[in-house]
Amino acid sequence: MQPRDLSDHAVYAAGRGSEEVARELGLDPAELVTLSSNENPHGPSPAAAAAIRDGAATVHSYPKSAHTDLTERIAERWAVDSEQVWLANGGDGALDYLSRALLDPGDSVLVSRPGFAYYAMSARYHHGRVKAYELAQSERFEQTPETVLDAYDGERIVYLTSPHNPSGTTASLDTIEAIAEKTDDETLTVVDEAYGEFADVPSALALVEGQDGWDARDDVAVLRTFSKVYGLAGVRLGYALIPEEWAEAYERVNTPFAASAIACRAGLAALDDHEHVEETVESVRWAREFMHDELDAVTYPSAGNFVLVEVGDATAVAEAAKRQGVIVRDCSSFGLPDCIRISCGTEAETRRAVETINEVLA
Repeated sequence: MQPRDLSDHAVYAAGRGSEEVARELGLDPAELVTLSSNENPHGPSPAAAAAIRDGAATVHSYPKSAHTDLTERIAERWAVDSEQVWLANGGDGALDYLSRALLDPGDSVLVSRPGFAYYAMSARYHHGRVKAYELAQSERFEQTPETVLDAYDGERIVYLTSPHNPSGTTASLDTIEAIAEKTDDETLTVVDEAYGEFADVPSALALVEGQDGWDARDDVAVLRTFSKVYGLAGVRLGYALIPEEWAEAYERVNTPFAASAIACRAGLAALDDHEHVEETVESVRWAREFMHDELDAVTYPSAGNFVLVEVGDATAVAEAAKRQGVIVRDCSSFGLPDCIRISCGTEAETRRAVETINEVLA
């Protein structure tokens, strides 16, 4: 007995954690600075941590009311109907729901290269095919309508990422609208805004809802997550914001109780912890500027909580930094063998990372 042919399926390569690297190097995890996975260096929202502790005694029950309460709270946050909020087990879970709702076997999706591997993975899990458009390093990974539309050939889903991982570029609302307007009526443009809270650009939800002078569209959806600014990567919680015209499809594609009770309670608390969000965003802004100013290497402008750095031999630099206790992301897996990505840490972590990388490059 064998599984179906999975030879076309990529393996998602996550950034290595401090405990794993500490065991490899024989170090105490507390000695390491881990800036490889774009996590929140300030930890989870304290309010969310308290909600997790308080909710531990009720995890014998399915998350019925918690799921409903969080969905309604997110809908209130974005001024949409609750049916338009597709709550999921992480942002990747929301991608899976979109694939389930839209892809017939053999349908294609269009993804960026470099980019987040799970767009393609989700399509293939649902018997879809994948095509890529190239974001050119020589053009500083600029996202333009022409870049996407020149590669477009009737794909069912077109993925944009704003801010883009790993480059940090954004897609303007003009760009998103132009792509949605010039693709087929049955093509959905998905805008992944996992890092949206760190960017000084409006959400693509304005195109979904017809806000701020934009025409409402039924062919754009937005992805958001609690993993980044809210510091809840470990509980796996995300959602998609969907056009009202077909939002009821969620009932037909979601898994039973799409997010855990603990995750929902944590998300509810995190949404109201404005102090934690503000602290995180300010910290990221400082860290980005510091890395741009102080690294002895080419850096790319970023609107995310990370900076892409051109270092020559990414694998060698990342390995040398790791031996000095600083873990960064080797971007060879993104097809960028000359770049590393450094997540924004605390002030102390960011200073140590910059000092270490500069020593390695000297």
